[in-house]
Amino acid sequence: MTELTLAAVDLGASSGRVMAARVGPDRLELTEANRFANRPVRVAGTLYWDVLALYGGVLDGLRAAGREAARFDGGRLHGVGIDSWAVDVGLLDGDGALLGNPVHYRDERHARAVPGVHELVPPAELYRVNGLQHLPFNTLFQLAGMQRLAGFGLARRALLVPDLLAYWLTGAVGAEVTNASTTGLLDASTREWSDELIGRLRLPRELFPPLRQPGERLGELTGGVLAETGLAGPVPVTAVGSHDTASAVVGVPAASDRFAYVSCGTWSLVGVELAEPVLSEASRRAGFTNELGVDGTVRHLHNVMGLWLLQESLRTWQAAGLPADLPDLLAAAARVPALGTVVDPDDPRFLPPGDMPARIAAACAETGQPVPAGPAGTVRCILDSLALAYRRTVRQAAELSGREVDVVHLVGGGARNELLCQLTADACGLPVVAGPVEAAALGNVLVQARAGGAVAGGLPELRALLRATQEVRTHLPAGLPEGAWAAAARRLGWDG
Repeated sequence: MTELTLAAVDLGASSGRVMAARVGPDRLELTEANRFANRPVRVAGTLYWDVLALYGGVLDGLRAAGREAARFDGGRLHGVGIDSWAVDVGLLDGDGALLGNPVHYRDERHARAVPGVHELVPPAELYRVNGLQHLPFNTLFQLAGMQRLAGFGLARRALLVPDLLAYWLTGAVGAEVTNASTTGLLDASTREWSDELIGRLRLPRELFPPLRQPGERLGELTGGVLAETGLAGPVPVTAVGSHDTASAVVGVPAASDRFAYVSCGTWSLVGVELAEPVLSEASRRAGFTNELGVDGTVRHLHNVMGLWLLQESLRTWQAAGLPADLPDLLAAAARVPALGTVVDPDDPRFLPPGDMPARIAAACAETGQPVPAGPAGTVRCILDSLALAYRRTVRQAAELSGREVDVVHLVGGGARNELLCQLTADACGLPVVAGPVEAAALGNVLVQARAGGAVAGGLPELRALLRATQEVRTHLPAGLPEGAWAAAARRLGWDG
């Protein structure tokens, strides 16, 4: 086997990055080639993704990745893979032109389609087919709402964001299965599009392209893209776990299957890795989702609101001219007494952009708790609340799935937050292994490298390479006793 130089396009809800990687049987190195902002734009009351700016950032990143590749023998890029957030779609007309910028999942309009969908297919029946946690912005609700728009009749394909970018890079149309499983229109058991659901929701079947599996070659960079980026072809584009959480779970350096994961960024995806979906009524009522993973796995998880609460609080303080340096705030928050106030991170009021500290204060007051004192108190409330939510979700995932959990792996940007990692260990009563931060990009390039013959084996072998090459930190439970966390949970109406 030989070493390959690969590019991982990894797009998050607040920023995008293109990472250059050198991968071989005993080597796994990442270098950031380009990082760029991902700023939604509100136009005439609707919140859009600026997908053309994202595509421009991807091209800049591929150009930079090519320069990184020049440092190695042969001097060329051997492949590209793309992962991003889920659910949001771009519609193409019959000529393959984009009909409009994808609408952001946080836009309020999606929720208006929910009652009409549930009239056609009741929630419990939906879950038995798609296995998805109810979120008002799931793709099926977005598409149902779009049916009222004049331009919808022109649509011939609906492409999720990574599939759209891959189409622009290669000209090939497809739907990678891990991201397709977040639409609500895939059958969780057969792992195919559900023609029954698509028909009952009166959606055109032609919108949904052929499914692609992680590791499948999608195509090659077109001549135009090669010319614009200065890359020497051919450069294959490979399907990876194109839902960033699917790639991040590949990037979990677990030594056995008895683990839970927290993929912690703007959202926190908390769950376990299984062989089959859990489609029980108890799983539906607990708000768990069954999303497809790499190598036929299932991510049985719950979406927790995540570091969005902290990110939006920082924006609010910055706009008001208040100090909002995150390291200083985390140091101050560590000195605030634990569990003074907690909130449910999944409270719907926290979903839209806005004055997050004021919303948190209102939620605390409504539950008869003290309002957090200043920014440090608010940060401590957020981190305590996230750790409490992780505790609850890890325990529910284990109970619903029958999977025993010995360790929690916390990956993604939140792995940098030592206070959050320690609080998670304390709350769960389990060791927390923090890192790698770039788990999604690592999972992305590992799937590419295996497809290209640079590494071999299944997920255990890929994760062994991670353990051998990536730095992690282990946090052991050392804080408040179990009873304190149980009492805080009861304040929110949760079982202790």
